Amino acid sequence: MTVLITGARGKVGRAVTSRLRAAGRPVRAASADPARLTVPAGVEVAELVLDRPETFPAALDGVREVFLYPEPGGIDAFVETARAAGVEHIVLLSSSSVLAPGAETDPLASHSLRVERALAASGLPCTFLRADAFASNALGWSHPIGQGQPIRLAYPDAHIAPIHPEDIADIAAEALTGAALKGRAVTLTGGQSLTFREQLAVLAGVLDRDITVETITHAEAEQQMSRFMPAPMVRSLLALWAAACAGPAPIAETTHTLLGRPARTFHQWATENAAAFTGR
Repeated sequence: MTVLITGARGKVGRAVTSRLRAAGRPVRAASADPARLTVPAGVEVAELVLDRPETFPAALDGVREVFLYPEPGGIDAFVETARAAGVEHIVLLSSSSVLAPGAETDPLASHSLRVERALAASGLPCTFLRADAFASNALGWSHPIGQGQPIRLAYPDAHIAPIHPEDIADIAAEALTGAALKGRAVTLTGGQSLTFREQLAVLAGVLDRDITVETITHAEAEQQMSRFMPAPMVRSLLALWAAACAGPAPIAETTHTLLGRPARTFHQWATENAAAFTGR
C-alpha cells in the first residue's frame, strides 16, 4: 500500500519518507517542484500542489495512506480525490494552536483548523498530530548569533516545550504504520519546558560563547518582526508569547508517552545544528 508524503522537501516530510522506506513501505514523495526532491532509492516522486486540484489524481493514484501538510487551499477537492482514489487513512501534521480560544480567526491556528475540519467532515479515518513549537524555530536566531549580535526579544521569559522535528517524524511514521494512533488527535510537545532565555543559554553552552539577550518593548518587537511576516501573524505570536510568560509550558504527548522512547532534548537539537549558528 503506497503512502503519499506531501511537503516532502520539508524537514519532517523528508524524515518520514526515509523512515517508511527503511521499513520497506512503498512511498511516493510529493512536492510542488518534484525535480528538487532528494529521496531514498526506490521512492517515487510526484507533483502535488495543494491549491491546484489537477495535480491530485496522479499523485493519489494507488495511494492508501497520506501524510499531509496543512494547506486549506484546495483541501475539499483533495479530500474528494483521495476518497475516489481509495485512500484509507490521512495523517495530518496540524498545530496545537487549533485548541486555543479564538482559533477560528487566529491567522496561525485557522490555517490548520480549516484543514482539520475538512478532514473530519470527509468520513475518512484521520489522525491529527497537533505539534507545538518546533525546536528548529530557534534557527530564526541563527543570523544574529552568527554575527555576534544580541537577541532582542519582547518576551524572553516566555515558556515553550520545543519538540525535536525528528520526534515528530517518529510519531508520524508510527501513525502511518501502526494502529495505536489511528483516528486520534494528539498534542505533541518536547519533554521539557524552556523559556527563550533558557534556550539561548543552551545554545551558548553548545557554541561555547556568550549570547546577549536584550529585552525590548512589545511595540519594538512588532516593528522588528513585521519586516519578515504579515502583521496579523506578528500580533498573534506576540500575544501567545506574552501569555506564555505566566509559567512553565504544559508537557503533552511525547515520544516517551506514545512510543516508549525518550524525547529528544533541545540540547540535542542544538548540538546537531550548531553549525547553523556559526555565521559561516
